Amino acid sequence: MTAQSSSATRGTRVLVLNSGSSSVKYQLLDMATHERLAVGLVERIGEETSRLKHTPLATGGDAREQNRRIADHAEALNAVADELAADGLGLDSPELAAIGHRVVHGGLKFTEPTVVDDAVLAEIERLIPVAPLHNPANLTGIRTAAELRPDLPQVAVFDTAFHTTMPESAARYAIDVATADEHRVRRYGFHGTSHAYVSRKTAELLGKDPSEVNLIVLHLGNGASASAVRGGRCVDTSMGLTPLEGLVMGTRSGDVDPAVIFHLMRVGKMSPDEIDILLNQKSGLVGLCGDNDMREIRRRIDEGDEAARLAFDIYIHRLKKYIGAYYAVLGRVDAIAFTAGVGENAAPVREAAVAGLEELGLAVDGELNSVRSDEARIISPEYARVAVAVVPTDEELEIAQQTYALVGDARDRNA
Repeated sequence: MTAQSSSATRGTRVLVLNSGSSSVKYQLLDMATHERLAVGLVERIGEETSRLKHTPLATGGDAREQNRRIADHAEALNAVADELAADGLGLDSPELAAIGHRVVHGGLKFTEPTVVDDAVLAEIERLIPVAPLHNPANLTGIRTAAELRPDLPQVAVFDTAFHTTMPESAARYAIDVATADEHRVRRYGFHGTSHAYVSRKTAELLGKDPSEVNLIVLHLGNGASASAVRGGRCVDTSMGLTPLEGLVMGTRSGDVDPAVIFHLMRVGKMSPDEIDILLNQKSGLVGLCGDNDMREIRRRIDEGDEAARLAFDIYIHRLKKYIGAYYAVLGRVDAIAFTAGVGENAAPVREAAVAGLEELGLAVDGELNSVRSDEARIISPEYARVAVAVVPTDEELEIAQQTYALVGDARDRNA
C-alpha cells in the first residue's frame, strides 16, 4: 500500500471505522455540518451467525439488521459498503473525502493523525507485541478499506497520541532504563481520542480556551481511565504500557502489586496466559461481584447485596485516589469531567467519587446530578471552587475531525 494524494479530495464526508478482533463499528459523517449520515455495527465476525445492524440516519429510515455468517473483515466491510450504497451513501461517492481508522497503539512515533502508507503500516505492525488484541484488527480494517477505495486517503488516528505529551517523569517506569528501552516498556495511555475531545469540550463549557484550563478527565466505561490535562496537554494518565493499569474496570483489575503475578505463578501454578486472562477478563467489577454492569450493581446494592456494595466501594476508592493524585500533579484544578457510559449515566458514581472532597473545592448538586441529558453540563453548585461536569464523549466525531483536518490541509497544499 502506498500513500494516496489528497489533491483530488473534494468531498466533505468521512467514514470512521473502528475494527475490533471480531467486530467493526462505523459511522459516516458530513464534516460540513457534523451530521451523522449513517451508523452501524458488525459483530461476531467469523462465527456461525454474525450480526450487522445499520441505521441510515440521513434518510430517517428504520434500522436494518442482517443475521448471517460473515467470514472475515473483508466480507464485513463489503457488507457495510452495500448497506451504505443502498442509502445512496456508497463508498464510490465523490463526497467521501477520507476513511478514518481508530488505531489503539501508536507508540511514541505517532503523535498526531497520519495518512497511512507502507511505512505506517509496518510501524503499526511492529507495535503488535504491546497491543496484541487491538493492532492486528486495526491493520485488517485499514488494509481492507484501502482495497475497497485505493484512491482515497486512509487516516490512522491513534488512541495513544494525546498522551505523548506526558513528561518523562510520568511516562517512565522505575525499572532498568536499558531493559525498558529495548522492549519499549513505558506508559503510553489509551482512550486518547476521548480525553482529547472531552478536555476541549469541558474548556468550552467553562467559556475558556483549552490553554487556560487544568482538568481531570474521567473516562468511565467498561474500560476506564483518568487523565490530568494542563493547558490542553496531557501530563499524566492512568493506563500504562497496556490498558490494564489504573482504575478498577468492568473486567480488568487496574493497579495491582506486580508481585501478585509472581505469586500466582509460583503458588497458584498459573501460566502467564492464565494470569493474563484473570487480570483482563475475570477481574475488576466482574471478578469482585460477578457483574460488570454498573446499573445491575446499583440494583443489587439497593437490595442489600454485600458483594455488590464492596465492589462499588473498591471502584470508588480507586477513583478517589486518582482524583487526589492528579489534583496534586496539576496543583490547580478548574474542573473534573465525567464521561463515557458510566461517567455520563451513573449519578451515584459521580456523587460518591467527590463525596468528602469538599476541602479540595469539590461538590455535586444532588438535583443537577440526577438530571439525565445528552448535553454537556455542570453538576456542581455555584459555590464550588472546582467545576464538576458531565461531558458526553464523541470519539467518532473526534476521529472524523482529525481525519478531515489532515486531508483538508493536504488538499490545500496540493491545490
